[in-house]
Amino acid sequence: MERDDVYEYSLDTHHSEEEGKKVRKKIWFVTLLLTVVTAVEVALGAMVKQGSDMWTTVKVLFIVLTLLKAGYIVLTFMHLGDEKKVLKWIILLPYIIFIIYLMFISFTEATAVGPEM
Repeated sequence: MERDDVYEYSLDTHHSEEEGKKVRKKIWFVTLLLTVVTAVEVALGAMVKQGSDMWTTVKVLFIVLTLLKAGYIVLTFMHLGDEKKVLKWIILLPYIIFIIYLMFISFTEATAVGPEM
């Protein structure tokens, strides 16, 4: 007896081999790009010691690279990159504003904490 509640999606492909090659090429590109950016972050974290003159620059670079990675992941894996430009901004702008707000609060509170002299 054949079950009617199980559907095999892998048998339902509607693209040619050329389109499949393009999809696989994009997946490899995304994987390579995110791996390289992560490797740069790890290398910077390993080479630059806390308390050095460059540590503030490295922290800002970490924030920027992490936000760029997050945006790229949203655009790629959530298929937002295929949408119209207006829809991308409608979805991403509130998150961008919220992240800037959180950074402002974090930096403001970080400078306010400490012993009074």
